[in-house]
Amino acid sequence: MKNKNTNSIAWTLRIVVAVLFIISALAKLSKGHLLDSPYFAISTFEVKQLYPMGFSESFAPYFSRTLIGIELALGLLLLQRNYLRKFIIPVTTLLLLVFITHLSYVTFLSGGNSGNCGCFGELIPMTPIQAILKNIVAVALLVYLYKLVPKTTKNGNFWVCTTVLFAAVLSIFMLAPIQPPASNFSVSTSTDTTSDTISEKVIDTTKIVVTTKDTLRKGELKKETLKPKSNEPEKHKSGYAQYFSTIDNGRKTLCFFVPGCDHCRQAAKELTELRKTNKNFPEISIIFMNEEADLIPEFFKEAGAEYPYKIIEVIPFWKVLGSGKDTPGVKYLWNGNEYKYYFGITDNKFNPVDYQKLINKTFPELSK
Repeated sequence: MKNKNTNSIAWTLRIVVAVLFIISALAKLSKGHLLDSPYFAISTFEVKQLYPMGFSESFAPYFSRTLIGIELALGLLLLQRNYLRKFIIPVTTLLLLVFITHLSYVTFLSGGNSGNCGCFGELIPMTPIQAILKNIVAVALLVYLYKLVPKTTKNGNFWVCTTVLFAAVLSIFMLAPIQPPASNFSVSTSTDTTSDTISEKVIDTTKIVVTTKDTLRKGELKKETLKPKSNEPEKHKSGYAQYFSTIDNGRKTLCFFVPGCDHCRQAAKELTELRKTNKNFPEISIIFMNEEADLIPEFFKEAGAEYPYKIIEVIPFWKVLGSGKDTPGVKYLWNGNEYKYYFGITDNKFNPVDYQKLINKTFPELSK
């Protein structure tokens, strides 16, 4: 009876930890539902989790897929008996200890417990502290499992373990094939002059014209530069002119959206409502991620208007969005100078009331 109970407990522990590893692996290939967008999910994991750790763009795609494949393999191998006590349980425990050490280090450096650790990708957001506690519990279960598995258990066939490992890793590479590096800013639209369907084009009265004139003083030819008006900021290169040629002229609203993102659609809808009440509203331009780009018409329909836009690939999009940032992103630019950046859906999320107050401020008020 005792052996039967021990065996039942051992199997329960094996199933619990195995499911944990399998879900963790599949979640890193998922956006909103399991395996719904493998390349998007794994690219997001690379940019948000591996790049900050110092992984290069060329190495990260191979490491991410191999790591996820190992997670999947260990989850499956916990459900079989070959080399369970001698190899599978110790390796699984070691991997969890590595995760705990890394998460503890990241939490210590950041001085807080914010953000998504990436353990379950974007499918199940989890803070570093939550992930550490989850991994500690899993390690405790594995230690107990190790004691329950009889020492006399035969090792079995090692080729079963290697076959499962290679099959799991290969399956990840097949589900999310590594794509050749695209140009950092791959444009998918024909022009940047998509019509604004809300109103007639408003002439930007804040545009700066800097000119020079020559004056002759005491026999010497000197060049005098006419400076921008004091009620406007000096012109600055924002870095987005490669997307929209006039982005650095006057007041602009630059958005970073994902076509299928509900939060992005809500932000676009709020911007449209603000634009309807203010004919001098900063011109809106959108940079879309190339993820479900076929939903862009539906996106604009829900937003209530169409705006100039460009589409760029997944990894370049995350880069231009900025490290530690998330969608939806909304920037207020004036002559290329950035005065506000809303991003994500938490503390820094887009606030239409705040934005309305911001764009009504004069340059002297913004400079205070």
